[in-house]
Amino acid sequence: MVNEKTIIAGFGGQGVMLMGQLLSYVATKEDLNTLWFPSYGPETRGGTANCSVTISESNVNSPVISTPDSIIIMNKPSLNKFQSKLKKDGHLLINSSLVKGLDYREDVNVYEVAANDIALELGNLKVANMVMLGAYLEVTKVFTNEQIINIMKEKFTGSKANLIEMNRKALEEGKKAVRS
Repeated sequence: MVNEKTIIAGFGGQGVMLMGQLLSYVATKEDLNTLWFPSYGPETRGGTANCSVTISESNVNSPVISTPDSIIIMNKPSLNKFQSKLKKDGHLLINSSLVKGLDYREDVNVYEVAANDIALELGNLKVANMVMLGAYLEVTKVFTNEQIINIMKEKFTGSKANLIEMNRKALEEGKKAVRS
């Protein structure tokens, strides 16, 4: 039974909201119940941003996630804010390009993914979010890369359509990063 509660957090401009939206779009397409709940800091780009995404076969009654199953952390302030909320044995995915040398909880599964470094190797820092999303998909198995790409094909039109292939590569690199 699908029941995944995720918090995605980072700075504005890191693609945090897009990750959450894509997960919700796929959930809707797969006839699952979903709720995407964005939260922005005082500024959009550079300020704090996070979103909560609930994906479930049963009804979703609240946008508030008090104990997430997974957390995707794109920066250090987000780790400080959300790490304590993660459920025991939950998945903590860390962008280790920006979050280094910190102590993580010992009762959770930690996945360090050098998302910014991988994105730069691919030639575009802006796909760091897709690297992290690929890692999340590999860990949770909630959806496949292809399901995400199919939604991108629907939503990324016009000049954004040329970004789909780069995002496909980033998703795959994210999966590889947590496999090794």
